Amino acid sequence: MKKILVFIGILSLSACAELQTIADNLPQEGYGLSNDDIANGLKQALDKGIDEQVQKLTQENGFYENSAVKILLPEELRKVEKGLRDIGLNSLADEGIKALNRAAEDAVKEATPIFVSAVREMTFTDAKNILMGDNRAATGYLESKTTNTLYQKFNPVIKNSFNKVGADQIWSNLIQKYNSIPLTQNVNPDLTDYVTSKALEGVFTMIAKEEVEIRNNYSSRTTDLLRKVFALQDNR
Repeated sequence: MKKILVFIGILSLSACAELQTIADNLPQEGYGLSNDDIANGLKQALDKGIDEQVQKLTQENGFYENSAVKILLPEELRKVEKGLRDIGLNSLADEGIKALNRAAEDAVKEATPIFVSAVREMTFTDAKNILMGDNRAATGYLESKTTNTLYQKFNPVIKNSFNKVGADQIWSNLIQKYNSIPLTQNVNPDLTDYVTSKALEGVFTMIAKEEVEIRNNYSSRTTDLLRKVFALQDNR
């Protein structure tokens, strides 16, 4: 038993030593890049993801015509879509799906100020962990800092958007048509929570896409600071 504990202790010390070596290899004040430079470089990377990817989602068809984030019906409602298409009501089914995506596009407009606040709060320790983390470390940071707030912001916007774009009426007509099909089981779903969760998923999918580009594609590092900071990642 003692031998096992000693072995575990050696492994733990080895892991700590490896992490310390990584930290020691990052530049400190006065050596090429300062701590502030590193933090600011990571902030630039996150800002770039927000500016170039999240903003796309707020445009008309930002969700609907983007296969990576397009919101489809939840599994339990796909029988509704199939049933409508089977009887030739393709346009009604399409309008129902489009309404879900329009609501998400409206909601994402609320995201930018929340992201900006989270980016401003980033510390050097946060930046160091992100820089030396995996391809999704920056996205994960934003998720941990903003998900709850974003949900609270998105949910009422999506509910209101359903009214604004006529989704309530569209889905009422769609469900009534489906429920009138012989031998089908009636359904009456509440889609607000579902679309809210899918909108959040879409936002972080697009931020992660930009993060991967910056980490793995030199040409995506569009400022001197991005190039210098992510060179540290390349050389780790």
